[in-house]
Amino acid sequence: MAGDTDRIEQDIAKAREDLAHTLDVLAERANPQRLAGDAKSAALAFLNTPAVKYTLAGVGSVVAVLVIRKVLQ
Repeated sequence: MAGDTDRIEQDIAKAREDLAHTLDVLAERANPQRLAGDAKSAALAFLNTPAVKYTLAGVGSVVAVLVIRKVLQ
């Protein structure tokens, strides 16, 4: 009987440790600073692809030409 009680107490202690670990992992995953950093890294990686980079440069050039033409007229 005493062995069963000890085993049950050990099972409860193990379950508490597992729960505490799970909560720590969830807290780390839901950290707003980490989420913002991940989003920033993903956005920068996307913007640094050649297709996006050259498209933005082309659009910027067209806008610059249109603004200069508007100012000079």
